[in-house]
Amino acid sequence: MEKKAAVIIPALNPDEKLVNTVKDVRKIWNGPVVIVDDGSDMQTRDFFQQAEQMNCTVLRHCVNLGKGRALKTAFNYCINTWPNILGCVTADADGQHTAQDIFRCVCALEENPKSLVLGCRDFEREEIPTRSKWGNKVTCMVMRLLCGVNVSDTQTGLRAVPLEFMKKLMNVTGERYEFETNMLLETQAQKVPLREIAIETIYIEENRRSHFRPLIDSVRIYALFLKFIFASLSSSVVDIALFSALVWTLKPFVIEGYIFAATVLARIASALFNYIVNSKAVFQKEMGRKTMLKYFALCIVQMCMSGLLVSVFYRLLPYSEVTVKICIDVLLFFISFQVQKRWIFS
Repeated sequence: MEKKAAVIIPALNPDEKLVNTVKDVRKIWNGPVVIVDDGSDMQTRDFFQQAEQMNCTVLRHCVNLGKGRALKTAFNYCINTWPNILGCVTADADGQHTAQDIFRCVCALEENPKSLVLGCRDFEREEIPTRSKWGNKVTCMVMRLLCGVNVSDTQTGLRAVPLEFMKKLMNVTGERYEFETNMLLETQAQKVPLREIAIETIYIEENRRSHFRPLIDSVRIYALFLKFIFASLSSSVVDIALFSALVWTLKPFVIEGYIFAATVLARIASALFNYIVNSKAVFQKEMGRKTMLKYFALCIVQMCMSGLLVSVFYRLLPYSEVTVKICIDVLLFFISFQVQKRWIFS
């Protein structure tokens, strides 16, 4: 029997756009369509009933649990109902995804059965709402610099997810919009290739019906980044304070190498502080001997690079030792995040 994909549509208080999307999909697609009613109001129940009449499966949450939980509910249903399914295509219920683009993602999954396929919009168009345009640009930059995930549309809800990756995503954290960001991050941990296809860019009523809450959901999405930055800044305060004090103390007595010595001593103290914070609060991993050895190996390399680069650039640039150190350590910060996430606390 030929493997097929399922179309998944999470919905919260939908309107006729959900019904129209299902109608259009049914004209060109006869495969399974699973809709998740994520705690919608009773007055919207008729739209779900109309979808059921078009041979769609409707799963219900009695209360709103969030888009991430709705997707996991649908993943679980699809995997248990169709164990040999090819994968799924997730789409939004607000009319932003056309049936043609949904079907193109189905075809892309058939051609790339082990890849996460993203239906990506053109954010250079003038009609794109400002909050969506800049939100996507900032998120793309953060994902690229801090995590090495290079995509053009981090917020797209139109995604083709292969079966094995669906199973892995069941254990990925995130109950609301942050789950879609965590999904992108998980592609690196699971070595899942990313593919992009261009889709039609549709924003209805300036996207007013979107349930994305810019402030609250952005904090959820950037939680890992914010915690890592806070831990690094806290450690940097300890590091810079000790470095400054040691430079002031050692400079009159040590002709050569006082910068390197100050760097080593300050880094030992700040590294211990940073390791505890990162393992407990940021990556939430148990502190084991293997993890600690990896972390301090990174610290030694980073410490040597910092001391060497500061010593070199201090001689070349007309700035103080502390100023040069801050600039060097900012660059090393991005490298450190990548190494800790992928190798030490993976």
